[in-house]
Amino acid sequence: MNPRYGTILLVEDNADDVDLSLIAFERAGLSAQVVVARDGVEALDYLFGTGAHAGRDVREQPRVVLLDLNLPKVSGHEVLQRMRADPRTREVPVVVLTSSLEERDLRESYRNFANSYVRKPVSFDEFIEVTRQLGVYWTTLNRAMAQGEVV
Repeated sequence: MNPRYGTILLVEDNADDVDLSLIAFERAGLSAQVVVARDGVEALDYLFGTGAHAGRDVREQPRVVLLDLNLPKVSGHEVLQRMRADPRTREVPVVVLTSSLEERDLRESYRNFANSYVRKPVSFDEFIEVTRQLGVYWTTLNRAMAQGEVV
């Protein structure tokens, strides 16, 4: 992994969507490391260095979190709420990447300070392209604050 591009935390329980996302990142030539969390608990463990990720240096947070909402164990909404409530993860960019058509999911995501809300395309090619664009934007085009930087 090139540290300049950081880590993408992909929080997704659908194995097909994980595979498509990884293909899209590979096709885009992204140098970011991709960590996959398959449920909300695993995502929180990674972010806060607990459970299977105990001992992880939580000073190094992902460059972006791509977050599905409909997750087992802990919902994406709750993951987002916990991230925004903790100073260690409050400013980590979160893109809600979901198949939900519910207006309440959109509103709740932005109320909890999601940086973006993207509806997963149904077609294979569109899904690959949207995921590629998200990866490129958040790891190469977007100017992120340095870890621990005070504004």
